[in-house]
Amino acid sequence: MPCVHALNSMPSLLDSRQLLAFATLARVGSFTLAAKELGLTQSAISHAMKALEEEIGCRLCDRAGRRVILTQAGEQFLQHAEKILAEMRIARAGIDSLNHWGHLRLRVGASTTTCQYILPTVLREFKQRYPRCALTVEPGDHGRQLELLESKQTDLALMIEPLDQRDWAFVPLFEDELRFLVAPGHRWVKNDQAVRGPISEETLILYSKTSLTFRLIQDYFMATGVSLGHFIELGSMEAIKELAKLGVGVGVVAHWVARNELAQGSLVSFPLGPQPLRRRWGVVYSRQRRLSLSDETFVAICRMHTASFGSDAAQPPSAAHGS
Repeated sequence: MPCVHALNSMPSLLDSRQLLAFATLARVGSFTLAAKELGLTQSAISHAMKALEEEIGCRLCDRAGRRVILTQAGEQFLQHAEKILAEMRIARAGIDSLNHWGHLRLRVGASTTTCQYILPTVLREFKQRYPRCALTVEPGDHGRQLELLESKQTDLALMIEPLDQRDWAFVPLFEDELRFLVAPGHRWVKNDQAVRGPISEETLILYSKTSLTFRLIQDYFMATGVSLGHFIELGSMEAIKELAKLGVGVGVVAHWVARNELAQGSLVSFPLGPQPLRRRWGVVYSRQRRLSLSDETFVAICRMHTASFGSDAAQPPSAAHGS
């Protein structure tokens, strides 16, 4: 059968069953063996081959006794057929994997603080609702979370509201207030429970210098004309609280991070200044991404479990501040 070039007609899609019959026939070299391997009759294989040759307009194989020999066109077409079938197997394997995991994958980014204080409870409830979801968590500070979102290594990030939101959608969860935390034996507490002294003589214990929180604190005191003076930089809120308890310095922490210590009286809270320094926390994702039902479920669980984390939650009384 000569090759026919139908230049004026739009080509139709090839039938995957015909491609599989052709590739199997080319590999085993026999209509009988191909039919046996595919669980079909010889006439079915012959019909599939005839239909495929008519579709592409070329003879793909010739009989030589009981053997089948590919034509030059058949040898060339076999390379494409095997690639198509391989891609189809990969696609099917991917779909099967999604089916195995319940059609879900959720990759969450979060700071080390939220990993410790928020995510455990949130993820436990999320897994109860989606037990077969493939769930991963990528810890990191603010800048790292934006990098992970930009490179599509994470889907959602639990973090402080980005300063630049041109590329990001932000779903607010709660607003907190950063405050000074000191040990009960600190001179601020001894002098007056409601009045703190000047901070210029204090050693501040601050969260990581590369974090957005550090930048917010630095900008806050710069705007009020207060020098930070000496400070210790740590990458752990737990470490900040422990050093504050020991009287090494004055920690700067949100109340929800230290709610147990404040309730027990092992730490005492004071405002940073006449105006509070607040942060907005939420879930960040790319504006190009459309939230799925599982994404929205994750956000809803986060909102429910952080409802008491806001700046309006109960705090120890501290009405005044020092200069």
